[in-house]
Amino acid sequence: MELSLCFSEKVIAKGFAIVPEVLDSPQVSHLIEALLGLAESDSVRTRGGTFAVRSLLDMLPEVLQVANSAAIRNLVTPILGESAFPVRGILFDKTPGANWKVPWHQDVTIAVKSRVDVEGFGPWSTKAGVVHVQPPAQVLEEMLSVRIHLDPCAETNGALKVVPGSHRLGRLPESEAARIGAAGPVVVCTAGAGDALLMRPLLLHASSASETPNHRRVLHIDYASSGLVGGLRWATG
Repeated sequence: MELSLCFSEKVIAKGFAIVPEVLDSPQVSHLIEALLGLAESDSVRTRGGTFAVRSLLDMLPEVLQVANSAAIRNLVTPILGESAFPVRGILFDKTPGANWKVPWHQDVTIAVKSRVDVEGFGPWSTKAGVVHVQPPAQVLEEMLSVRIHLDPCAETNGALKVVPGSHRLGRLPESEAARIGAAGPVVVCTAGAGDALLMRPLLLHASSASETPNHRRVLHIDYASSGLVGGLRWATG
């Protein structure tokens, strides 16, 4: 727990932290095998191979089990508290057939059960059949994302780039996000298989297209510590 507490301090101060060897090789292999068994659906995006999956917590019990495991909860609890729970899971993979760059941005949408018009929530969208909405910044400030790497991720393989401390700037317009990202400073979050990247949703981040043909499979799991207001409910949790 002392190890996780030092990482929690980094998340609070800088908005992110890289935690090495959270999962061992057998656990990583087990998750990769489960992902290979995914059937095509509206939540699975394929282009010569699966490269993005939404609603992952609902689709794969193995991912939900990891999301609730002691190894991950020991990282989340010092930041969000004992009541924290996973609310969304996404798979991202960069392959030769699905290779893209992502400009500087913040994660400003959450997945919910259904649309309920509540003041401060909006605009609305639907992604892979799941309703999404932009909540007030306070909701995002009380969340944490855990990105579990299933493959080594070097700078040449589309590793995430972040601007330390930018999570404290509140929700930013796209133009301002681009300006701050260009000005830096920028940290490239390289990782090994089994490593985890903890980050606040409002942390400015981006990624380049991969220069290598290898997989870059990342399980992105969002956590919250309380319910939503006005009858809104998390899509998972």
